[in-house]
Amino acid sequence: MASFQDSVKNFFSNSDNVESMRELFLHELRDIYYAENKLVMALGRMAEAATTDELKMAFQTHLQETRNQSSRLEQVFRSVGEDAEEVTCEAMDGLVEEGEEMVDETAPNSLTRDAGLIISAQKVEHYEIAAYGSLRTLARMLGYQEAARLLEQSLEEEKKTDALLTDLAESFVNQRAMAE
Repeated sequence: MASFQDSVKNFFSNSDNVESMRELFLHELRDIYYAENKLVMALGRMAEAATTDELKMAFQTHLQETRNQSSRLEQVFRSVGEDAEEVTCEAMDGLVEEGEEMVDETAPNSLTRDAGLIISAQKVEHYEIAAYGSLRTLARMLGYQEAARLLEQSLEEEKKTDALLTDLAESFVNQRAMAE
């Protein structure tokens, strides 16, 4: 019985398989590039909708980080010899729309709105964590070491943002929202 490593080696010995994986990698790269650019627009609105200074600051900080991640994705494209292009990320479109609906459905200047904003933002972070982790893995498999390094950097930033949002929710936002 062949080992997993042997199976991977056999898979990548077939140039059609490598090209298929490269196309998958590029599609997913274009998808997250769209998602990050879409998020740049949404984070400003989320910061404006937030009630607490802590959450406003978290969104503003992540907005700058997201801009940097978009630029970093352009570096990834260059590192693999491709132009930076987007494909529509319906998942991010849906997550952003869901976040906007949550703002519309909660009272302005309420901690309930902040709790909802944190939930919406964490859904986005979890999507991005999955996307960056998968892209990093594909980059490694394809031998794109520079791309993998850059993607890992964004992955770690997304994980830190998710942890910060959890801390805000658990430290005071959710409890204060219950008391409103």
